[in-house]
Amino acid sequence: MSRMTLSNEKLTPEAAASIAGYQSEVVREVSDAVEKNQVVIVGMSVNPFVKKAKRALKDANVEFKYLEYGSYTTGWKQRLAIKIWSGWPTYPQVFVKGKLVGGFSELKSFIEKGHFKTE
Repeated sequence: MSRMTLSNEKLTPEAAASIAGYQSEVVREVSDAVEKNQVVIVGMSVNPFVKKAKRALKDANVEFKYLEYGSYTTGWKQRLAIKIWSGWPTYPQVFVKGKLVGGFSELKSFIEKGHFKTE
C-alpha cells in the first residue's frame, strides 16, 4: 500500500530538481546507514520516545546505529527531508534490515513479538 504523493507529471522540472536536492546529503547519510547497518535509529535530542527506543534496544541486547538531527528548535529542515524520504511522520524512525519498523511503539511491539530472536 502506497501513500498518495504528487505525481511527477504534476511537477515542473524546476520543482522536481528542488525536491530532489532538498537536504540530499542528509537523506543520503540516512539511506547509507540503513543499507549498511542491521538496526538504525534516526532521532533528535530531547525527544523522550527516541530515548525510549534506544533503551529498548539496549535492554534487548541489540546493537544499533544512532543518527541524531537537532532538537525541537534546531535541525528541522534535515528532519523534514528525512520524513519526506521515509514517509514516517514522527521521530524516532527505526529501521531493521533495511526496512522501516516505525517509531517507538512499533519497535516495542517488534521486540515483544520476538522478532530480534529470529532475525
